[in-house]
Amino acid sequence: MLETLLGLLADVEDLAGDRQPAAAQVRLSELTAILSTLVADALMKLGDLDRSQAWYSTARAAADDSGNVELRARVRAQAAMLPFYYGPLEVAVTLTREARMITRGRPSVTTAFAAAAEARALAKLGDGYKAQRALRLAADLFEQSGPGGDADDAFSFPERRFLLYRSGALTAIGDTTEARRVQAQALGLYPTQTGIDPALLQLETAICCALDRLPSDACDLAGSAILAIRPAHQTPILRARAREVIRALPTPTRSSRPVRELREILALPPGAM
Repeated sequence: MLETLLGLLADVEDLAGDRQPAAAQVRLSELTAILSTLVADALMKLGDLDRSQAWYSTARAAADDSGNVELRARVRAQAAMLPFYYGPLEVAVTLTREARMITRGRPSVTTAFAAAAEARALAKLGDGYKAQRALRLAADLFEQSGPGGDADDAFSFPERRFLLYRSGALTAIGDTTEARRVQAQALGLYPTQTGIDPALLQLETAICCALDRLPSDACDLAGSAILAIRPAHQTPILRARAREVIRALPTPTRSSRPVRELREILALPPGAM
């Protein structure tokens, strides 16, 4: 996929190198922003963080050059995934807040996405009050914006992705009862319940178990979620999230048998499971 995306970007670059009408140049900038975001997303999932950051920067510059307000906001909300998973969290909050400011709060799928992403980052930072407020805003915006687009479109924000972000915020806040309900609802929207997003939801259920002081359930669920993922989908994001299960457990239980077994699973190279 990276090879395909980079080939498309090379074609766009060739076209942009020639003198183009203003409308065509704007469209080329939009295409550069979209393709660069997809490249950055792929690199992030592969764990190539420095290059991912560089491509997100390219995407933001191209989106700004296009003047497309919706795209400028969307690229920033999308780029917030990198600092959300790998830090610093403050950057994730800044990017999502910028996205909301660019759209001036107008109801749209992008604004709902930005608010949900901001809520998730604030919750992980420990600011429960602001996270809850952002969650309410995200829910209102999502309801007003209507269907979030094709569920398989990388630039859509369908209900199941909205619920994934809601789950992340509620889990970080520690509202495990509501988080579990949202996780079950979201998983029901994935026909096969396989892939990265369902695995993230299952890992967040495991974190809820850890917060509820159920170490065996937490580790068993986390281990099963990792083992069920095909080698090609065993991204560093999933392993990082699984390690959060261990960190959410009370300190005395972190040397228990279930935790040792989960650590052993996480120590295996992708494809060896």
